Amino acid sequence: MKYICSICGYVYNEASEGTAFADLPDSWVCPLCRAAKDLFRPEKTEAAPEPARPAPAAAGPSAHVDTDHAGEDLHKLSAGELSALCSNLARGCEKQYKNEEAGLFREIAAYFAAVTPDEPDGDLTHLLSLFENDLTTGYPAVQGAAQAAGDRGTQRVCVWGQKVTVILNSLVQRYQREGSAFLRNTQIWVCSVCGFAYVGDTPPELCPVCKVPAWKFDKIEGRRSA
Repeated sequence: MKYICSICGYVYNEASEGTAFADLPDSWVCPLCRAAKDLFRPEKTEAAPEPARPAPAAAGPSAHVDTDHAGEDLHKLSAGELSALCSNLARGCEKQYKNEEAGLFREIAAYFAAVTPDEPDGDLTHLLSLFENDLTTGYPAVQGAAQAAGDRGTQRVCVWGQKVTVILNSLVQRYQREGSAFLRNTQIWVCSVCGFAYVGDTPPELCPVCKVPAWKFDKIEGRRSA
């Protein structure tokens, strides 16, 4: 039997490893991306057919825009959300070699980060509930809208973002179980392209999610010693 890591695609082959996957300790992690054991799935013998994607709506003079309810789904962003948004825009500009624009977005991100108040409900339980909401509601909704519009770029972003959220959710759950002990004498690395978080002495040779090289990872400095 083979088991596949849902984050990086690593294959655990029971025949070649000599140990049944079920017999591995709960603390066992993927040797490539360090995803938890419960993020592995049995290999499917037959691929399920992909559902038909609806054709994107044709744009043109006949397209109708509903202005009666425009803005009903909008909400005011907090300082923290604006900081994250501008930070992401800065990274997008970097990838397009627009260094001046990237610098301006970083300045704006730093300003909003400095004025972001402490989150009153900022405990681990609340954080895990936010992850769960993103994974069960947020990403499926955006992915569905992107498929309906034929937007392949957004679909790829959703795939990356969902994997990053899954690994963050797993790390927070592990921290909740073990405390800071699992961070002792090691480092935390974050991919500067997709946000993948990796706990280890050195970053992976390739990001398990977006496949950029190790030098694209940033080491998290200034954290409390575990």
